[in-house]
Amino acid sequence: MSVNVRYIVNSVEDSISFYTKKLGFKVDFHPAPGFAALSKDNLKLYINSPGAGGAGQSMPDGTVPSPGGWNRFQIEVKNLEKFVLKLKADEASFRNEIVKGQGGNQILLQDPSGNLIELFEPNSK
Repeated sequence: MSVNVRYIVNSVEDSISFYTKKLGFKVDFHPAPGFAALSKDNLKLYINSPGAGGAGQSMPDGTVPSPGGWNRFQIEVKNLEKFVLKLKADEASFRNEIVKGQGGNQILLQDPSGNLIELFEPNSK
């Protein structure tokens, strides 16, 4: 199982510059203007701009991801739909339904305080 951190940012380019120049991160993957994957030691940091990719999409109620309250860590799962069904049967709370993005499928699980955990199933390689 892999656990990662994702931040919604105003500018992916500015964030790449900040994290690489100021904190020593390296760019692992930067396929589009709205997304980049960075790393430093054992930390993987995914950055998205609002509206970009699956993680930047608006919620069903129209709420748009923005820096701050959308920060969460990510847990990769092998079968997202099955895992979500199990959690829903256990009365877990979700902010949205499964979103299909370029890199895979994801959903936002809420802890008892409303903090977010992104459950992510990457596309098959």
